[in-house]
Amino acid sequence: MKTRTKHNFCVGMACLALAIAPAHTIAGTHFDVKHLANQQNLVCVAEATRYLLLPVQDNAPEAKVGIIVGNELCGQMANVRLARERVDYYVPLDLTAHEGKDVKVDVQGIDADAACWKKLRLADTFDTANREKFRPLYHHTPAYGWMNDPNGMFYKDGTWHLFFQHNPYGSTWGNLSWGHSTSTDLVHWEPCGDPITPDAFGLVFSGSAVIDSANTAGFGPGAVVAFYTSAKPTPWGDNQMQCMAYSTDGGKTFTKYGSNPVLTSAERDFRDPKVFWHAPTHRWVMLLAVGQEMQIFSSANLMDWKYESSFGSKQGAHGGVWECPDLVELPVEGTKERRWVLICNINPGGPFGGSATQYFVGRFDGRKFTNDYPTKTKWMDYGKDHYATVTFSGAPGGRCVAMGWMSNWQYAASVPTLQYRSANTIARELSLYRQGGDLLLKCAPVAEMEAARADTVAVKPFSVSDAHEVSLLPGDGAYEIDLAIRNKGAQKIVLTLANAKGESVAMYYDMAAGEFVVDRSSSGQTGFSADFPAMTVAPTAIAGEIELRLFVDRSSIEAFGDGGKFAMTNLVFPSEPYSSLRFESVRGGFVVKRLNVYKIK
Repeated sequence: MKTRTKHNFCVGMACLALAIAPAHTIAGTHFDVKHLANQQNLVCVAEATRYLLLPVQDNAPEAKVGIIVGNELCGQMANVRLARERVDYYVPLDLTAHEGKDVKVDVQGIDADAACWKKLRLADTFDTANREKFRPLYHHTPAYGWMNDPNGMFYKDGTWHLFFQHNPYGSTWGNLSWGHSTSTDLVHWEPCGDPITPDAFGLVFSGSAVIDSANTAGFGPGAVVAFYTSAKPTPWGDNQMQCMAYSTDGGKTFTKYGSNPVLTSAERDFRDPKVFWHAPTHRWVMLLAVGQEMQIFSSANLMDWKYESSFGSKQGAHGGVWECPDLVELPVEGTKERRWVLICNINPGGPFGGSATQYFVGRFDGRKFTNDYPTKTKWMDYGKDHYATVTFSGAPGGRCVAMGWMSNWQYAASVPTLQYRSANTIARELSLYRQGGDLLLKCAPVAEMEAARADTVAVKPFSVSDAHEVSLLPGDGAYEIDLAIRNKGAQKIVLTLANAKGESVAMYYDMAAGEFVVDRSSSGQTGFSADFPAMTVAPTAIAGEIELRLFVDRSSIEAFGDGGKFAMTNLVFPSEPYSSLRFESVRGGFVVKRLNVYKIK
């Protein structure tokens, strides 16, 4: 997400809006507030302008907000934490679809003396200037509001489309819609609003999107067809069903299928459809997360789905619910072989607590997935903050590009940001490699990250027998560190990022254990959750030379060893950027053959 001073933001949610305000006039538009009994209020807007700016207090109870035009409620009521005592930030209630009309905004569940009534504003623009010191510079973040799972990702006509679980009305979970951002280089992202929003079937949970080149669904050749889980709360629990929407303008806008839902179940957890075309059987395949298993369905037309098989019993980790599945065929490096990889996100049950991503390597015949390693549990990333990882549909040149959510359900709602919450990982290229008799997943930074390098600082090779410090890190806290190290008998090779406040992240290779370790317990702000201070460990086959790339971006560190043979993602919240990199040797010594520091364009 690029930092902006002001942006005419297209919220794209004309019917899922929110608002409140005292009598106030802007550009000929007037509104006033009528307080009714039982905490019900009406904000009456004459000749509506584009936005009603709603003041939010992040820890306040939720109020319900809806737009009424001509005595009819437009869309669903939204849940908004309207300010009771103070204003943490503003969110826009989009009135664009009703511009120039008289509109009433129904606000339920808040008293007449709340602070929000004096802070409501009407405006033609919504200021998205960054006010968060922890907002990453080169990772994707929402312009404002809560974000979790990436979903619906696809590539078309030179553009990468990233959709994500988004709450446009605050930085806590709720009002889930599909936010949308686009990129031409997988590094710089532009916000494009929220094209799929809640309806009578409920909130819009995660899913996927495909390009229907052969027009199997009848929406037109090349239509983008999105599949998502509608989740409707009821007094007896949530109901989850699979729905469909299609786009004929390349993913800018979507029309919901008139005969939704396309797939239902009596199961409580029945969500996150991943759809792809299986050429050998000439049909579409849908993978769904159902409790602690994956169910596979098939279809010829994207509308009528047939159950084929299930996978998961007694395989992999089962410490929590399985979510956000993916199934991709990948090459095995150095061979002509290909294998299928089933990606399975789990919460809780990760190796270091909370949420994480596991995977299975095997074979798929269009109906059934068979795991080649049924007694092993394999993790895609060994950090605390890598979840909901899925891949882009239609990536060019046979590429398999994945992105994840850079957080953990243990503390995602508690991290010290307000204007926005959560970022995505950098994009990663997936492949398989053989180690002994095992096939393992390689997650390497995409080549586009190298193209984004700028302002290189190259440090001459040096030896470390005790300690050596480098203080050449960019002051904005956003950079890549590229290292090559040859061990000369050291039992531990220690690297520590630190700032002048004494905050630090210690990383080290334990040669005897064959492990890479990151300790963030002294990294900066950690007190917001007892689960945040942590030490994470990745197994690594350490040969004579160590290759390591670190992507540091204000509030995150992503480590990739040996070209992506291990990956580790951890959030950090230092009070000021880390300014030095210290090398230490525990017994013996080592040589830093290459140390390059890059800013990212």
